[in-house]
Amino acid sequence: MLEIQRALREQEGLEGWLFYDFRGSDPLGYRVLLLDPTMHVTRRWYYWIPAEGTPQKLVHRIEPHVLDALPGHSHAYVSWDQQRQLLERLLSGSRRIAMQYSPMNAVPYVSRVDAGTMELVRSFGVEVVSSGDLIQLFEARWTDRQLESHQYAASALRRIVDEAFGHVGEILSKGLNLTEYGLQQFILSRIREAGMITSSPPIAAVNAHSADPHYAPPAAGSATITRDDLVLIDLWAKQPAAGSVYADITWTAYAGSTVPEKHRTVFSIVRQGRDAALNFVRTQMLAGQRPFGYEVDSACRLVIQAAGYGAQFVHRTGHSIGEEVHGNGANIDGLETQDTRRLMPHTCFSIEPGIYLPGEFGIRSELDVFLTERDALVFGLPLQSDLSALL
Repeated sequence: MLEIQRALREQEGLEGWLFYDFRGSDPLGYRVLLLDPTMHVTRRWYYWIPAEGTPQKLVHRIEPHVLDALPGHSHAYVSWDQQRQLLERLLSGSRRIAMQYSPMNAVPYVSRVDAGTMELVRSFGVEVVSSGDLIQLFEARWTDRQLESHQYAASALRRIVDEAFGHVGEILSKGLNLTEYGLQQFILSRIREAGMITSSPPIAAVNAHSADPHYAPPAAGSATITRDDLVLIDLWAKQPAAGSVYADITWTAYAGSTVPEKHRTVFSIVRQGRDAALNFVRTQMLAGQRPFGYEVDSACRLVIQAAGYGAQFVHRTGHSIGEEVHGNGANIDGLETQDTRRLMPHTCFSIEPGIYLPGEFGIRSELDVFLTERDALVFGLPLQSDLSALL
């Protein structure tokens, strides 16, 4: 708690951080406050951490113990008007506070407080600002143990990529059948053998299906992988131990002996955009700067736009990575949102530009970046540098 208050004092004009939850509506609050997310909670609670002074709890009288794990004075309400009166008293004298809110819902990962509660708090004459950067400080930063778990996952996934493409080449060389679903299940088996788990099955897509960024091969009716197919695999996993974090990578290959010029050209453009984003981050960090997520997106997107494929790059450049594959730190995004959160040391995010040509094929190349105080590190090397032929 002292660390949170220290961070609040470093935010100019910010007088405190108000947490609010109703039936698990704010999982970020549970993570930051180290509360048990499996608690049976059916009533609204508030936890007020002032920049100076003693934290305050506001809980319902039939659930008076839900915040017992936290320091501070406790206040109990029964009726709705008593709840409002006590909340106003808690915030009395405060003019500017942080909550899990994002203006215009620009960053939905942060927007956890409903509009009605925002209206209630503002009715007390309080200005509410986003807790987005505070969330990064206390939820998105990794410990040394988490970094080790990411390094393990990244190395394992990188090995599985080679095994998966080797499997495709072997099957085709023998004249046997392999479907997208079969390749997906092969990758899943290797993930399990590596002692890892995944939130959902990996992507295995060929040709036109690879132009669908979130394609999921069905168990029945998925495409058969044949010679001269473009094959895309996107895989993510982590160790099962509590606190472990994900790695998430995407590779493409050509199931033939000679890669067509168009495929090779599109891959080269994607790779250049990927590397431009990575180099921008590294340059900024080495200079002691902390770029915004949207700036990194722009560094990548400008390369692809200049090559004439801007309209075919239909998603953000990357996402935060944590205990969930899509974490709660800054995203590399100036397209789907204008992510104005700065990238922070000890956080991780993906860089994964893609060019998608409907009815033809899609190319995506994904790596993960972990930030130190002055550098940007990538694990699971080597990175993909060209579009390999599998036969």
